Amino acid sequence: MLGCEGGAGVRRWLTLATGLLECLCFAGAVFGWASLVFVLKTEGYFSHLCVNATGVNGTQVLDCSGQDEQFSLVFTIASFMNNFLTLPNGFLFDRFGTTVARLLGVSLYTTGSLFLAFSSADLSILLFPALSVIAVGGILLLMTNMQVGNLFGTHRSTIITLYNGAFDSSSALFLIIKLLFEAGVSLRISFLSLASCGIIHLLRTFLLLPKTTIPYPLPEGYTYGMTCGRSKSFSPEQVPGQGHVQEEDLTEETPFKKDPVPSEDQTETQKSFRDCFLSKFFMWHLLWLSVMQLRHYLFIGTLNPMLQRLTQGEPSLVSQYTNAFAVTQLCGVLCAPWNGLIMDRLKGKPRAPGESEREADLRASVLSLSLTALQCVLFSLCASTPYLPLQYLTFILQVLNRSFLYGGNAAFISIAFPPCHFGKLYGLVMALSAVFSVLQYPCFALVKGVLGGDPLYVNVALTLLSFTAFIHPLYVYLHCRHLTSQRALDKKQDST
Repeated sequence: MLGCEGGAGVRRWLTLATGLLECLCFAGAVFGWASLVFVLKTEGYFSHLCVNATGVNGTQVLDCSGQDEQFSLVFTIASFMNNFLTLPNGFLFDRFGTTVARLLGVSLYTTGSLFLAFSSADLSILLFPALSVIAVGGILLLMTNMQVGNLFGTHRSTIITLYNGAFDSSSALFLIIKLLFEAGVSLRISFLSLASCGIIHLLRTFLLLPKTTIPYPLPEGYTYGMTCGRSKSFSPEQVPGQGHVQEEDLTEETPFKKDPVPSEDQTETQKSFRDCFLSKFFMWHLLWLSVMQLRHYLFIGTLNPMLQRLTQGEPSLVSQYTNAFAVTQLCGVLCAPWNGLIMDRLKGKPRAPGESEREADLRASVLSLSLTALQCVLFSLCASTPYLPLQYLTFILQVLNRSFLYGGNAAFISIAFPPCHFGKLYGLVMALSAVFSVLQYPCFALVKGVLGGDPLYVNVALTLLSFTAFIHPLYVYLHCRHLTSQRALDKKQDST
């Protein structure tokens, strides 16, 4: 039988593996909406909004734009709740710890699954609360799992991006439900099975995760979960040998690495939450996240109508491309770690004399931020082109960009701002970007109404808007260059 030391090592790897499976199989299911919409349309949800209309040749056609609008509204509200409630959820997590946050998340996720299980064409209205609470429950599962990176020291950024990639890939869950539906398994059975998985989440909560949070840096002898002796879990006030570390620095909301006494980092730690919120770093980062997230949300929310238009409503083709989109989402878990690896590799380069670790981290983030913005522009260009076979490339670029986007978001906030404000700033940037993402519904209504179903002008506008994301990496680059120039000037003055 393994001793306490060996058991602790096995437990850490087991926590990592089960957390990855949890994020991969459940957390981001809401973003597989396109696959679920296909099934819901087959089942007749919101079908009462379809009306007879006269086609271009005077023939009678069924106009289901009202139905598409309702499905778009369901996803708009769910995606808004997914991001906006990250702020109060972050405060909840910081204040009450892992167990409380996960109990809430599991309860919401299970409730949403039950709502979907007992919904029907006559109870289509249940889709609104169901998808929203599944989204909020899923983001809570992700938030409580990202701290697992604290257990693995120098690989922390890679693990954070890996979990975000698994979150993206979990959108394939609704593809599995779609395939089961086509094989004869009803939605009720699928979602009741999904709800029953709450038992697994609860077991993991009590056996493989701490009650509070996983500290960083990790204290010597730190244990959590079920132990073979007396637990050596530490509260922030009781961390041995870490008397110089503040309480906030011992939670998961910390930079990937930490200098013992870096003068610049000390100055940064003294910044108030208000100073961070009003900084140009935060403002440009918010713009960077918001414009790209809006592009992704509008694409996911309108994928089914877009495929209906490009295939002239051929059900087999719509199903084929919907399946292809969902399958590519599985690659998110493979794409996301590359962003973390790029940052870790660049941060590993020798630092210039006098360069702080924070400055090195910021310099390493420039390439990641720029690549993410470039991916979004290419994805938007492909999505704007009304050529059906090209959408396979669009799907690949979409999952690659989305994986880089959310992993890079968490990584940048953790290195650009004091660790004591990470939870609040992460929640705030997600909440504010959620407000911006609500614009997807007016965009959809504009396409269906004034533009007569042709999204070309909206797509061109969003592509142009995506170019503004390059402002953020440019500002970070100029900031780093200014610090380098200032350091050279100070060295010259000291020498004279």
